[in-house]
Formats: sequence, structure tokens, C-alpha cells
Amino acid sequence: MSKGNGCSTANTTDRKNGSACCHQKATPRSAEAQKLLQNRLNRMIGQLGGIKKMIDENRYCGDVLVQVAAVESALQSFGYIVLKDHLETCVTEEVKAGNPDIMDETLDLIKKIK
Repeated sequence: MSKGNGCSTANTTDRKNGSACCHQKATPRSAEAQKLLQNRLNRMIGQLGGIKKMIDENRYCGDVLVQVAAVESALQSFGYIVLKDHLETCVTEEVKAGNPDIMDETLDLIKKIK
């Protein structure tokens, strides 16, 4: 996957008090990287639609479960692609910047996607 330009922190306005003290993290991605991720998501959405149709048609449970497993596998792979990009860009930049919290944050993310 093509790397983006790394993570950035954009100022946003705090909705409660109107100040610009809050930050929202963002990861700029190239058009190619976005397209690859969007294609994978669209494929999964299509698979989910197929599962819904199978349920509507009272298809055999085993056939439905095979499709469920396929979507789970695709989603897991998608998560690993995003994680790899995160490690190569955002985490690397934070380590170079001396952020002591980035390792714990990264471990928490890894635990969530496994």
C-alpha cells in the first residue's frame, strides 16, 4: 500500500466552549491508498449484502457461515493493512518525536484488532 504523508494533528473547535484547543488526529493517504482501502471496503459491503440475501432466502446455515467467515477474514486483513500503514507512518513519527505514550497506544490498538 502506498504510504500517505504521515499523521497530522488538525486544530478543531471545541463545540462546548468554542475554543480551538482540541485536536483531531488525521492520516493523509494518497489517492491510490484510499482507492485500495475503499475497494476492500466495498467488496466487504457486497459480501454482507450477499449474506443478507442468503438469510432472506432461508439458505442453508453452512453456506451462510462460509460467507460470514469470508467477511471476517477480509475485515481482519483490512485491519492489518491499516495497522501496517499506521506503524510505518504515525507510530514512526511519534517515536522520532519522543512521544513516550505511543508504544502503549499502539499495543492497545493491536489488542483491539486481533
